[in-house]
Amino acid sequence: MRTSLVLTIIGDDKPGIVEQLSDQILATGANWEESRMARLGGKFAGLLRLTVDRDRADALAAELTTLGTVGLTIVVEQSREPNAGSYRTVRLELLGHDRPGIVRDISRALAHHRVNIEELETDVTSAPMSGEALFRARAELGVPATVTTGMLRDVLEAIAGELMVDLLLEESNSPAIGEIAR
Repeated sequence: MRTSLVLTIIGDDKPGIVEQLSDQILATGANWEESRMARLGGKFAGLLRLTVDRDRADALAAELTTLGTVGLTIVVEQSREPNAGSYRTVRLELLGHDRPGIVRDISRALAHHRVNIEELETDVTSAPMSGEALFRARAELGVPATVTTGMLRDVLEAIAGELMVDLLLEESNSPAIGEIAR
């Protein structure tokens, strides 16, 4: 029987990090399933899920943590995938002038309605004409069946006006639900 391990990895960015990880993983017969890795502020940061025979999971976790001697900090957790329940996936895109508190305010409203942020990607870029800092976020949300799209739209529309951002909600595998204007 196989089990999933979820790893978080951080260290100074340099060539060969992914090779070192993949060598350790392959040596124990584990399989690299999915990952997100990036260079952030001069650091290598990664999330990785792999599958391995249950009887080899502890040994692999111990071997991976030895990579700390080469400057990587690795945390390994065994996955205990919760029952998905009746959630549907909704994509959220946000764009507006950058300012502190945008992520906190949006995530607070979502959490209040038991909406799970399953993926979140953010960045700050320069506006094309003015050069002002623009904050952009893209998220995959797990929305419970008890929260309608209309309810979610109303909640986010109120916040969008306060934050001076534009939002777009889109059900997965369906046409756009509609733009929420500020």
